[in-house]
Amino acid sequence: MEEAQMDAGADAGVEIRIAGEADVPALVALIESAYRGDASRAGWTTEADLLAGQRTDARAVTAVIQDPGSRMLVAEHAAESSDPVACCQLERRGAHAYFGMFAVRPGRQGRGLGRSVLGTAERTAVRDWAVREMHMTVIVQREDLIAWYERQGYVRTGSLSPFPYGDERFGLPRRPDLAFELLVKRLD
Repeated sequence: MEEAQMDAGADAGVEIRIAGEADVPALVALIESAYRGDASRAGWTTEADLLAGQRTDARAVTAVIQDPGSRMLVAEHAAESSDPVACCQLERRGAHAYFGMFAVRPGRQGRGLGRSVLGTAERTAVRDWAVREMHMTVIVQREDLIAWYERQGYVRTGSLSPFPYGDERFGLPRRPDLAFELLVKRLD
């Protein structure tokens, strides 16, 4: 499998590679642990107060892995185990790439690993697809997360899209005012 280059020193011993179908169960568990339920509260990326239910499922992760216009990056710490410590989705969308399904194991958050994975994702999108922008959508109520992305160079666009109420694939909303905002970063 292709290897992706990660920033040296960000989290010693972590390697990032392109995920395969054998990684699906571990990736689903990682994504769920970072966003939903009590386990997610150990980190700062939890959405447990905003959403219940699932964050993703095996079908959605498999679809990303199988799509030739997408990549699922998986970060592993070789000394610990083969369980992933972080992951993200990249999808080519014309002249830009979309970044999603970003998760860092709750106990590893706040130590630079997420920043390194994001940087690796940006370089991978430029290298593989020659795109000049990365796009993502973030729930507008996640002000702490949006502020983190702004520190990484992403800009709020003010462009909102509605949360898919009634579609349990995206979770069970705990409030009626959820929406996504588009964030964009120029990749020069």
